[in-house]
Amino acid sequence: MTAATAPMLPPEEPDRSTGGMGFLEHLDELRKRIIRSCLAVGVGMLAAFVWIGPIVDFVLAPTRRALPPGARLIYTQPGEAFSFDITVALMAGALLAAPVIMFQVWQFVAPALYAREKRLAVPFVALTSVGAVGGAAFSHYIVFPYMIAFFGTFNSPDLAFLPRLEDVFDLYTNMLLGMVVVFQIPTVVFFLARMRLVTARFLWRNLKYAILIIFVAAAIVTPSGDPWNQSIFAAPMIGLYLIGIGVAWLVAPRGER
Repeated sequence: MTAATAPMLPPEEPDRSTGGMGFLEHLDELRKRIIRSCLAVGVGMLAAFVWIGPIVDFVLAPTRRALPPGARLIYTQPGEAFSFDITVALMAGALLAAPVIMFQVWQFVAPALYAREKRLAVPFVALTSVGAVGGAAFSHYIVFPYMIAFFGTFNSPDLAFLPRLEDVFDLYTNMLLGMVVVFQIPTVVFFLARMRLVTARFLWRNLKYAILIIFVAAAIVTPSGDPWNQSIFAAPMIGLYLIGIGVAWLVAPRGER
């Protein structure tokens, strides 16, 4: 049989081996995934409570270094310190449960994927988990310490820097969540490139627009308006975008590089 008369193969269809799911079945599946994720976070919280003292010291260490000599964090509400411990344990539990949560997300989306795309479960869980941990570490060791140290420079004989526990932790949480999301850029690019929705050439040609959008986003998210703190927030996003270009190039078939 010649190439001209060879029958055309039908396009690959999503794997429907589990059968079509209606709206209520989707809601039930979503409920099961959420429950399993919450259970994983609960187990992580229990584990975090065992070492809650060292974890709290670890979270507050950047702020304590920025305080003037002899100054301490204060709290003004009766339950503020207790709520702080609960929230810290919740965040630690969510980080510990990140692989389980990401796997549940993948299991919810998997029925709508092609058979070849379902093989990406391990890269998805690994990349998103590494991105979450990497973003949290970058926020704790670089972004937040520089931010709180900048605010501490205004301490003077007339102005005492005595931050409240809840205000400091709100800033810490916002910075951490922002960096966790930002560090998912290579993962998003990886899957978009595998699905042929973006290419390295496309990302490189739009680099200048990406940098503009990144600095606008940094100006909105950063609590202070100075260019230094905005640059600290924007620099990792630019670096991760460049890494994403390399990821898209590696993922592309050799003939398309």
